[in-house]
Order: sequence, then C-alpha cells, then structure tokens
Amino acid sequence: MTRSRTYDRDTALDAALTLFWEKGYHATSLKDLEAALRMRPGSIYAAFKSKEELYLAALDRYFERNRAQLAQIGVAEGSRLDALASFLRGFACKDASDATPRACMLVRTMLDVTDAEPRIGARARAHLDAMTAEIEAIFAAARAAGELPPGADPARLARRYQADMTALRIEAHRGGPSAPLAALAEDMAGQLQALRVA
Repeated sequence: MTRSRTYDRDTALDAALTLFWEKGYHATSLKDLEAALRMRPGSIYAAFKSKEELYLAALDRYFERNRAQLAQIGVAEGSRLDALASFLRGFACKDASDATPRACMLVRTMLDVTDAEPRIGARARAHLDAMTAEIEAIFAAARAAGELPPGADPARLARRYQADMTALRIEAHRGGPSAPLAALAEDMAGQLQALRVA
C-alpha cells in the first residue's frame, strides 16, 4: 500500500517560491525552509530530494506563472502593443502593502548563484531565454497585424522590452514613492506605443 502524502505539494512550492524569492538560494537555510513549508527536514528531502531540487521546482513555478501572463497578451484581442504597454504599467500599480518581492526571481538567481550551482544558473538562463522568445512572438504577431512596420525586428524589440521589465522590477524592489515608478513605466509604455504604424 502506498503511503499518502502528508503535505500539499502546491502549497509547499508556493511557500518555497516566496521564501527563495525573498532571500535567494544561499541565504535560505534549512531552518527557514522548515518554518515556511511547515515540514521537518526529512519530509522536505523525501518530497523534493534536496534544497537544489526544491529551488529548481520553485524557479520552474515562477517561470510558468510569468509565461502564462505573457501568453494572455499573445492571444488577447485588439492591439498587442497596447497590451504590452499595459503590462509594463502594471509593474507600477502594485499595492504598497503587498510584501511579495518585486525584482525578477530569474534575474536575482543569475546574480546569486555561483559556479558551484551550474544547474540553477542554466535553468534561470533557459527560462529567461524562453521568456524572450514569448515576447518576440508577440512582437512578430504585432508586425504581422500591421501594428509595426515590416522592417521591425521582433527579436531586438523583445530584448529591449525584457530589459524594460527588469528595470521596472528593480525600481519597484527598491521601494520609495510610487509616482516616480509610475512615471517611468508610463515613459516606457509610451515609447512602445510610439512604434505603432500611423
């Protein structure tokens, strides 16, 4: 007879994701994980095999959530450029009482891990590349729909857009007054919408 799980995997992964996102891979201790997941060390290792495997699973979860948001833009009716601009503006509209980290977990991972964790670094890079490909596809669709000129380069636009997202998330992570962040997001959104063919 198979022993039933005494934990909810989704709940545990959500808790791990938030903790790792806040503290990073190295600064998160086993005691931190025990408290956040409400699991004993043996149960954590039985469920996820290692801290690295748990981090990779949390990273995958973070990526899938962000990719799902971009996928909604890709299939949205109407202007894709407007949808992308609204997505940028959304980074400045977060409730100040929300304690969720704001800097991109994938970028933070790239900055945090060392050569001793090649799998984590490679996974973060792969997810960032996949995000760029998703954004490129949206720009390609906008070009095909006539929103962008025929000579527009979706790959180049995607890299710029991802850089803008990263910058906004870092600024949001720094904290401070919301008005300057909203103004920055508006500038970026306006530049994006200005690409539209008249």
